[in-house]
Amino acid sequence: MAGGGFASKPTPPMLAPAKPRRTAVQDDPASYLNPELSWLEFNDRVLQEAADRRNPLLERLNFTAIYDTNLDEFFMIRVAGIKQQIDAQVLRKSEDGRTPGEQLAAVSERVRASKAEQMRLLAERLLPALERRGVRVVRVADVEEEAQAALERTFDERVFPVLTPLAVDSGHPFPYISNLSLSLAVELEESTSDDVTLHFARVKIPATLSRFVTVEPSPPGERRFVLLEDLIARHLGALFPGMVVRDAYLFRVTRDADLDLQEDEADDLLEAIESELQRRRFGEPVRLEVERGMPEYMRDFLLRSLDLRPIDCYEIDGPMALGDLRQIIELPGYDELRYPPFLPAIPKRLRGVTDLFALIREGDVLLHHPYDSFDPVLQFLRQAARDERVLAIKATLYRTSGSSSPIVSALLEAAENGKQVAVVIELKARFDEQNNIEWAKRLERAGVHVVYGFPRLKVHAKVLMIIRQDDDGLRRYLHFGTGNYNEKTARIYTDLGLFTCRPRLGSDTVALFNALTGFSKVTDFDDLFVSPVTMRRELLARIDRETEHARAGRPAGIRAKLNALTDLDIVRALYRASQGGVETDLLVRGMCILRPGMPGLSERIRVRSIVGRFLEDSRIYVFENGGEREVLISSADWMGRSLDRRVELTVPVQDQALAETIDRRVLGMLLRDTARSRRLLSDGTYERVTAGTGHPFLDAQRIFLAKSHRA
Repeated sequence: MAGGGFASKPTPPMLAPAKPRRTAVQDDPASYLNPELSWLEFNDRVLQEAADRRNPLLERLNFTAIYDTNLDEFFMIRVAGIKQQIDAQVLRKSEDGRTPGEQLAAVSERVRASKAEQMRLLAERLLPALERRGVRVVRVADVEEEAQAALERTFDERVFPVLTPLAVDSGHPFPYISNLSLSLAVELEESTSDDVTLHFARVKIPATLSRFVTVEPSPPGERRFVLLEDLIARHLGALFPGMVVRDAYLFRVTRDADLDLQEDEADDLLEAIESELQRRRFGEPVRLEVERGMPEYMRDFLLRSLDLRPIDCYEIDGPMALGDLRQIIELPGYDELRYPPFLPAIPKRLRGVTDLFALIREGDVLLHHPYDSFDPVLQFLRQAARDERVLAIKATLYRTSGSSSPIVSALLEAAENGKQVAVVIELKARFDEQNNIEWAKRLERAGVHVVYGFPRLKVHAKVLMIIRQDDDGLRRYLHFGTGNYNEKTARIYTDLGLFTCRPRLGSDTVALFNALTGFSKVTDFDDLFVSPVTMRRELLARIDRETEHARAGRPAGIRAKLNALTDLDIVRALYRASQGGVETDLLVRGMCILRPGMPGLSERIRVRSIVGRFLEDSRIYVFENGGEREVLISSADWMGRSLDRRVELTVPVQDQALAETIDRRVLGMLLRDTARSRRLLSDGTYERVTAGTGHPFLDAQRIFLAKSHRA
């Protein structure tokens, strides 16, 4: 195994978690929000975008699909974790004082209400609006005779051959239902001269076929579709000749999909993950979705067979698995129903530049994706791969863009050109494990030194380092990112990237890679904050420093942009800062357990969230620091897993002009948004921030788009 045998050896001291800072703040559950319910609040904000008429119709449909796939992952990971705690009789309560059972009940109640709202939105607003634009989803029974005959031929020629009906009786045990698969529960009647016997069967809806089946012929100017399950249900008689089909109802099973690695016993991390991926599809069931109207006896039979309880069953009044709506969303044409296309811009300073190394020597360079193109990052690696003066390339990869990643292709080219290339690939990147395994094997075959990450730690840091022999000596060129090295998501996620060759950052990065790939024992860094070693300590120290500045009458303030805020130590420190007079503005896209605006506790803390065209992914921390402002970018959220169970990086932005840009023109603009922003209230709910509250109308993402093309 590559990576110095980390899978079978204890974690080196460099990667031992820092001890949490003790605090006198009392653990009052009323001071915190529940993280699971907070996540569901975030997903409801996604659904609100589907309801927002300001968004083009197909984009609204896409938000509906995103809401559904988000919810699938929530059940596969977070609800599965709660159910594991219940099964293990864990008594530990959540931050807001709920037992695992109480959390599951609250989640169940919230999801039922939210799913009902999604179904109403789809049935009453989105699908009718789509029909008015000539795209209709219809039932097989409602199309004219000629079209029904064509659909019957489609069934006979393309669908029937791949169907496998599975009987369930004393001789046929209840079949395995794979994760997220759609199935029909079929009740059959068999008549003989003496008696009538009822049978149960399951028919899986093939995932290999398109979920939306085209109806031909259709009226001029229309495109019509039927759902595959409706077509199959219409022709179930062909699967069960000699029997009467009495009822058929759709259902869907969600399973626990989190990896359960016994890492202390794994001699080879890659082999262990490959083995666990094979078991993932056999995870324990955590949710049963059933079609509205399914008889109670059939629902109870499915619950018993899956070893689930009634609380785990969700009745759906409409189509399931709405991630499949992307087949409609991606129909050719209909451009007027989508966001206007945009081409990420090359920043003015980079236009026409052929030697990035020379440019970086002149000063640090900032990229703001997706408004700025990801191409300079690719150019950085490709130039390094072909430059005779480049001696070595080191990189961390968490998620790449699949089978054609240009990042990995550039690394392969560098290895083929004789460069020394070392890559840390995180095999435990959830739902990208198989993709990363394939890249790891391919890189190894090309002679790249591959490290597979660490037991019990995920390497989530995003950094590229190029070591080059310049005329004046050896120099380290660096790229730090807040997001993945993935050119596809760089067009839909907002992230920051920083090019620099500052010596102290270079020395820190060398120390980091030595710890990642070897046995180096590093306990501190000059400028970088590194989880799980120094980041918690450094962040808490800076929050407390702002409190000291405020009490001394010096300039103090905290501004931060995060994906999630769930770490108790950080929240307590922010509460102390608020009590000490520090004004704090947080932009938290997803989960947030902090209650803002609580008298005597957090009245100086304001929390907002933006959900819009682009997924807000960048992490930015700003501390006023008595007038000597400190601006940092990071791969880490303020979560326990980010600070203690991942390798993460926080990078100071030392160029004052770039720091000003990030603080005032990026974070500041987002904090002033009145188009896509919601304000978190102390009860855990969100309200829209509008221009009517004393702020002018401001759509930050649209402004960034416009500015990038005017520059």
